[in-house]
Amino acid sequence: QVQLTESGGGPVQAGDSLRITCTASGRYVSIYSLAWFRRAPGKEREFVGQITRTCDVGEASGSLMDRFTISKENGMKKMHLEMKNLRPEDTANYFCAARMGESAKYNVWGRGTQVTGSP
Repeated sequence: QVQLTESGGGPVQAGDSLRITCTASGRYVSIYSLAWFRRAPGKEREFVGQITRTCDVGEASGSLMDRFTISKENGMKKMHLEMKNLRPEDTANYFCAARMGESAKYNVWGRGTQVTGSP
């Protein structure tokens, strides 16, 4: 069993930078990749990016990659999302997910950490 916990969210102002973290517990050595998703109020879930156990640096979604960076620490135990030049539209609940194989679906989910932006 793997459990995921997000931390580091909070209020931000436009232009701020923020780092949020996803911490895995349990059998985290079995994780193949971790991903960040976000859900803004009234919107669908959005894929932010992911990192696999074979890569040192993650890959953010195309529209976000110039501002968002994904990294990991202690193998697949921790994943970080570094966000810079935040905008009010980045306001969302950010949550992480894990999958155990390259062809598997993301099927372990955290509850999320809220990032609230203001102008």
